[in-house]
Amino acid sequence: MHTEPSLSVVLAGGGTAGHISPLLAIASAVRDARPDARLLAVGTPAGMEARLVPAAGLDLATISRVPFPRRPSLDLLRLPGRLAGAVRQAGAILDEAEADVLVGVGGYVCTPMYLAAWRRKIPIVIHEANARPGLANRVGALLGGQVAVAFAGTRLAGARHVGMPMRPGISGLDRSAARAAARTALGLDPERPTLIVTGGSSGAQSINRTLTASVGALAGAGIQILHITGRGKAVHDADGAPLAAPGYRQVEYVDGMETVYAAADLLLARSGAATVCEVAAVGVPAVFVPLPVGNGEQALNAAGLVAAGGALIVADTAFTPGWVRDHIIALVQDPDRLARMSASSRQLGIRNADRRMAELVLEAADHDRSASPKAASPKAKSVKQHGRKR
Repeated sequence: MHTEPSLSVVLAGGGTAGHISPLLAIASAVRDARPDARLLAVGTPAGMEARLVPAAGLDLATISRVPFPRRPSLDLLRLPGRLAGAVRQAGAILDEAEADVLVGVGGYVCTPMYLAAWRRKIPIVIHEANARPGLANRVGALLGGQVAVAFAGTRLAGARHVGMPMRPGISGLDRSAARAAARTALGLDPERPTLIVTGGSSGAQSINRTLTASVGALAGAGIQILHITGRGKAVHDADGAPLAAPGYRQVEYVDGMETVYAAADLLLARSGAATVCEVAAVGVPAVFVPLPVGNGEQALNAAGLVAAGGALIVADTAFTPGWVRDHIIALVQDPDRLARMSASSRQLGIRNADRRMAELVLEAADHDRSASPKAASPKAKSVKQHGRKR
């Protein structure tokens, strides 16, 4: 007598924390909904996923990174061969995993994974995090994938607006209840007005420079600052010593952004998709300084929250010590305005996107299995030749 094989879900994406965080949140929600499901993540060997995915307890297989050149070059001539090789690697992983469904969140790894799944008629479910969709997810949508988006205005045919999958520790955060303990944990005074500045996991040199020049004015106004500089990007004074001032503290990294969101009266940050969506979910007032490179997606990410009154936005070139003095000091000292921003932000926040994505994934997989049930087969072997890690 044959028994029904357990559900096999393959999740592809990586390169940056902005792709990996929603992937892990979706994986966790799928596991909660279907504890019997076999989960496998697929990334590239050089991306952040090589560290973050195994650390989250999820198996990882890797395929070759195939960047798409933006202009004519030798790399463009090599692209067809490289892509074909990556598609073969992707297909071998899907076959050995006996995948029922492929979930893609964007990044270099997704295009070959989408192509390999399409050839095998494996259903594809896509999550697009940015307001302006990336190339890989545009390809996946053209191949017939079901599309979910974090921002309502994202232009992908047939897209459903589900929000940004995030960890329950963030989506369920009560900032008021957690504030005092969060400030203590971060080495801050629980009672002082608090500005927290971050450029993301890799830091932001222009933000760091402006803040370094503004510490005196901020401290003089009674504002304490936690400056998350980014790994390897500590800031120094004119003598080369780590910058120090009354009420100012710098760290390279904070593990667990919910602590940051709870502690901050105001957050100053880049406007990556995950940051914007998390800010809205928890209702922390924010000032966004969009990354000035790329295709302008960071400014688009922030546009809805800014229009709703939950955040301010300033161009990277306009973010100067004078702007800090004229705008941020007065804002941090105005609790009524901060409260209005927080309320406006939370009205836009979506806090169940992980569960909504899990429902889409299970619906796609179960529909495919009922239409063409698989024969029972042994559990997939370890994909050593493709670099599976745990």
